[in-house]
Amino acid sequence: MTDSVDVAALAEIAGSLAREVGEGVRAQRAVGVTVAQTKSSLTDVVTAADQEAERLLAAGLRRLRPHDGLLGEEGASTAGTTGVTWVVDPIDGTVNYLYDLPAYAVSVAATVEDGAPGTMSDGRRAVAGAVYVPSSGELFTAWDGGGAYLDGERLSGPTDTELGSTLLATGFGYTVERRTEQAEVLRHVLPRVRDIRRMGSAAVDLCMLAAGRLDAYYERGLQPWDYAAAALIAREAGVVVRGLGDNRAGEELLIAGARGVSAELATLIAEAYRRL
Repeated sequence: MTDSVDVAALAEIAGSLAREVGEGVRAQRAVGVTVAQTKSSLTDVVTAADQEAERLLAAGLRRLRPHDGLLGEEGASTAGTTGVTWVVDPIDGTVNYLYDLPAYAVSVAATVEDGAPGTMSDGRRAVAGAVYVPSSGELFTAWDGGGAYLDGERLSGPTDTELGSTLLATGFGYTVERRTEQAEVLRHVLPRVRDIRRMGSAAVDLCMLAAGRLDAYYERGLQPWDYAAAALIAREAGVVVRGLGDNRAGEELLIAGARGVSAELATLIAEAYRRL
């Protein structure tokens, strides 16, 4: 599939749109935020800015790539004819955005469904993507086989470390049942690592890992728009992105880190789930 698609050009489109829409999101935050609706629970919110940002991303993609498909977190869904589907998260970390915390991002990824290495559990494989963090002005980009970049500088991911020295990021779901399960897993994991960070955005976590600011990351319950671009960025920075056991990374579990620590972490998390 990538032989017939200019994936570097797709990454350029992703980066340009993520930055443009992200700047609008940041400007709107300075004016004020309105909760438009809730989703899975009362704490799982959608702001008017989420809806407007997705509308702008969809409009930009229709203009630049009119025959591609689209899948957005806030409901955008269009079938395409090219084999490329854009997976977008207008604001990953909406609760952070609502509270004016800096860890939120705009995520844009071009995906295909060809079953090649790197395919996630939903059957999609990101071939180009960008994550823009408005609070810092940082733009992370990557394309299949082309490497990962932060504002144009090549990223090489974290150095491998022992599990006990690992600064580990994770996240939690919105339902009581999912959070209770995740807390029990974390209770098993926490004594075995250096420390835990919970930033509230899977896209930000994976990009921080690609930049070497974290050693590893795991989370259960992620959706394609949460990780499509950022998992590609991490992978192209040399990070191992895997699932639990032999399963592909995705909703069941996404585990990421340097090769050695990711294997140890996967074993530890599997032990934790067996104890539930």
